[in-house]
Parts: sequence; C-alpha cells; structure tokens
Amino acid sequence: MKPQKLFLIVAVVLLISGGLMRYGAFGLKWSAFDSFALSLLPKFELKSQVSKKTFEESEKVKVVTEESVVIDVVDKVSPSVVTVGITKTRRAQDIFELDPFNPFGPFQRRQGKAQKLEQDIGSGFIVSTDGLIVTNKHVVSDTEAKYRVITKDDKTYDVEKIYRDPVNDLSILKINTSGLSPVDLGDSGKIKVGQLAIAIGTALGEFRHTVTTGVVSGVGRGITAGSPFEGASEHLDNVIQTSAAINPGNSGGPLLNSSGQVIGVNTAISSEGQNIGFALPINVVKDAIDNFNKTGQFNRPFLGVRYKTVTKEIGVLNDLPEGAYVIEVVSDSPADKGGVKVEDIITKIDDSRLSGKTELAEVISKKKPGDTVTLTVWRDGKEVTLKVTLTTQDSGESK
Repeated sequence: MKPQKLFLIVAVVLLISGGLMRYGAFGLKWSAFDSFALSLLPKFELKSQVSKKTFEESEKVKVVTEESVVIDVVDKVSPSVVTVGITKTRRAQDIFELDPFNPFGPFQRRQGKAQKLEQDIGSGFIVSTDGLIVTNKHVVSDTEAKYRVITKDDKTYDVEKIYRDPVNDLSILKINTSGLSPVDLGDSGKIKVGQLAIAIGTALGEFRHTVTTGVVSGVGRGITAGSPFEGASEHLDNVIQTSAAINPGNSGGPLLNSSGQVIGVNTAISSEGQNIGFALPINVVKDAIDNFNKTGQFNRPFLGVRYKTVTKEIGVLNDLPEGAYVIEVVSDSPADKGGVKVEDIITKIDDSRLSGKTELAEVISKKKPGDTVTLTVWRDGKEVTLKVTLTTQDSGESK
C-alpha cells in the first residue's frame, strides 16, 4: 500500500474517533484519554524556590542601605544641632570728599558710620535639656561681641554665658531655656578608619543644617584650627580626619557615626586639599563636660610651657633625646616656679616617658590641679629632676 493512502486512512480514523469521544459515544471521553496519557508521563513535583513562609518573613526584613542610615541619623540628630551667630558693632571706613572750592583744603574727611553686624558664623550641638551647648572656642573667640543661638525650629536665644576651654578648641555656651533635645555622645576611642561619618552644620555661615557624608579617614592627626570669621587659630593634637565635607561655618557642629552618636566636634578644614576635614574627639569633650558639671568651669591642670615635640627621628639627627622641647615658659606659671627653662627638653613626667606617641599635653591632661609631678629634664647634656605643682588656668568665662 502506498504511504500516501496509509496516511489518509489513519487521518480519517482519528477524525472519526475524535468526534465519537467529543460527544461521548460508546462511553468514550477526552477526560479519560487525558488521564491515560498523563499516567504515562513521569511523575514529578514542582516546588517553589521560596516557600510561602520564607516570603512572608522576608517582607518583615528592612533592607538597610547607606542612604537610609544617613536619613535616619539626620532625622534623629538635626533637632539637637544649632547655629551660632554673632552680633557686634563696627565702624565703616572714613570717607574722603573732594571740594575744590573750599579755601581751607580741597579734601575733607568724613567719619564712617557705626554699623551693626549680625552673621551666622558657626555651629553647635545641645548636650543638656537646660541649655548647655558645645561649640569650638575659635567660633566665640571675640570677648567683646554678643552671641546668639538659633535652633532648627528658628527660635533664637541670646547666649548668657560662655565658658572657654584654655587647653582645647572647645567652648560651652549657656542659654536660658528648658526642654531641649540633647545628642547622644559616642566613644571616639572605638572609631575605626573607614567607618561612615556624617557632618551637620551651617555651611559657609549661610546654609543651616547642611548634611555631608564621608568616612573616618584617619585618627591621631595634628592640625592648626582657626575661623575665617574670627581670625583666631591654635594647634591641636590627636584629632579625627574625615572625608565628610566640612566648610567654614561647620565649626562646632557634630561629626556622627551610623548610630547617630556624636564622635567628634567639627573643627577645621584643610586649605591645601579637598575632602579633608578634622574633628575634636568626643571623649575629650565628655571629660570637659564632666569637669564642667562638677566645678562650673573648665578646671584643667596647667603646667605653663609651649613646646615642640622631639621625635625619635629628629632626636637621632640632632643627638637629642625624645621629649618636649620647651620654646616658651609662661611667666609665674607652675613651670616657671618649678625651674623649667627655655630650651629644656622634658623627657619624662613621673613614670611616663615622652615620645612621638605620648605627648606632654596628653600626660598633663590626666593629672589634676594641685598634683605635684616630677619632671625629668635634659639640660646641657645632663638630666635634671624638677618638682612642679600643677595649678588651673583661667577658663575664660564671659557673660
């Protein structure tokens, strides 16, 4: 039989069989055929890659990103960040006028008028509900000016008292109010290079509550801090370096970790590079606040010398021991009374030997006013032992 004829016969038989099953003739139905056909297929079970329970649980998990962390920190801390403003009177420059018809002289000098200056110059953050605010000392260095504090809800308060730390670039401002939201203070001794850093402050003295982010770039840096608005500067050791943008006007604002805790006080920027800012470690601030709460002032131990550190490398090159090279002795200070002289090298305080990693200021800060310390001094190629009783330095309080 030819293949074409065989194919035609099979097709006709299938058509007739399909019609009979469609109408249920002779008890034949497609459903029975389907069941028979499916029974011939291999049996397997389809399983979802994610169970219903796992899916429900996953909906409860919050995906944490850097963006959400920063937003949460800003929402939490912003009400505790303030702007510091200055009010002062200055006289404009004298004006010279030309009057060619004046027989007594063609030039006349007219005195400039006094002008009242009001400007936002820095930042700060609240550390107590009753109006204690931390900022930098260089932000409020003008003892003749008046200062004000502006909170995030645009309420303005006059600063009633200013307590300036004689050792660190730190001040505490007192305003007359209550019910404020203080910040949470972290532990700067536990920070790690590379961790997230968030800065909040009044950038350029104009843009309040500006937020910038970066990382902790380094610790234990030495810098010279100052204010472009005030013109004051001082040297600081052991500060935090960060890539979070810190602009003029950010001084005194908080540097925060990802938990919203303050780990530093934004202090200075580098004029020679980008994304290089510095902050005073918060542990220094915590010690100062504890001291202030106990005594009502910055009751710091005072030795009375200005020095430069002689590192191991400098000592080897100049045949000198490591220590603090004295370049100035404050008149009538404990150091002066104890016999310390210019060009002395203080190599040891009690049992603490001074080196590149152990600064004189760090050792003295751990003492108390009234303590008598033993200084080991290198003078004219010989070691000299001196007894010095530490005192306190004026805290610089102003009203």
